Amino acid sequence: MTYTAEKPDPAESSEQLRARIPGWGVDLDPKDRPSFPREQLIEDRTGAHWDFPERQAGGERRERSIEHGMLPPVFGTVAPLHGVSGVLRRLAYRKYSEAHTLHWLLLVAGDRVDSLGSSVTSVLRGKPDNPLTETGILIEPRAHGLSSRLGRNRVDVKHQWMDPLIVGTPWVLRAGVVYLAVRGLRRGR
Repeated sequence: MTYTAEKPDPAESSEQLRARIPGWGVDLDPKDRPSFPREQLIEDRTGAHWDFPERQAGGERRERSIEHGMLPPVFGTVAPLHGVSGVLRRLAYRKYSEAHTLHWLLLVAGDRVDSLGSSVTSVLRGKPDNPLTETGILIEPRAHGLSSRLGRNRVDVKHQWMDPLIVGTPWVLRAGVVYLAVRGLRRGR
């Protein structure tokens, strides 16, 4: 059973492991372990001071992979799922195993939807994101950006040509969507 203090029986005996794996068990003799004087060896226990930990409340609505029989005794509740991104994430956990690519693709899609939702929310609140200051483009000429990269065997120089595409493409796409929306509203009037 998971999350218990009992130590499961090893599948193979020490003699079998020593015969199969060269060097197995070299630290079994307490004289060969530098931390031995501080250790308290209890043969039948793992050292846990509980049989089964007290369960955290509120786990009924938490996401849990279908591979696991239950949630761990303690889990995070800082950022509960919400909106469309929450629906995508719940679907990933409820329907697909962690071994399936679709599970992870749905989680990534949920992150992207959440990111887009945050951008839209910031625009609606009157404080839109500023790509020029947030990406560090303005500081490049002031802080010797190009000279700090060239001739110093930096790894990031190899993918530096992609950075404007990765950072700029979402902004260009968002601007296009806003343009089409405004144009559609004007034509509707």
